[in-house]
Formats: sequence, C-alpha cells, structure tokens
Amino acid sequence: MTDRQTIFAQVAEQIAPFNKKGVALNEGTTFAGDLEWDSLTVMDFVAAIEDDFDILITMNMQAEIETVGQLVDAIVKLKG
Repeated sequence: MTDRQTIFAQVAEQIAPFNKKGVALNEGTTFAGDLEWDSLTVMDFVAAIEDDFDILITMNMQAEIETVGQLVDAIVKLKG
C-alpha cells in the first residue's frame, strides 16, 4: 500500500461517522454534494483530520478542497 492509499484509508475511516447516507467513497466523492455536509459537519471533520494526521488545514486550503481525493492530496503535501 502506498502512502497515498494509506492516507485515503485513514480519511475514509474519519469520514465513516459523518457518512449518514452510506455513500460509497472514491477520489471524486464531494463533501458538499455527495455527502451533503453542512459547514458545522465540515468543521468537526476537519478538526478530526487535523488531530489524526497532526497537521493544520488553513481556511484557504479548506475552501479549495471539494473532493476526498483533493483532501488526500492536501494531506500528502502537508505531511511532505
């Protein structure tokens, strides 16, 4: 398993408690559209991701991240 695959798996684990509709996750899954998250859910999820990976995702980065794949890319870059 590559680092990216490992990170995707960890992200999927973090998404699970917030995935009320049981949406199947892939790189293109969107947080607002597919998962139908509101801003409060996003804030809770971002906090969980930051704690899990020991990173800080800025508000500017959050605004650019729309899909699971983009989040994984951002984590890879921040962990770099």
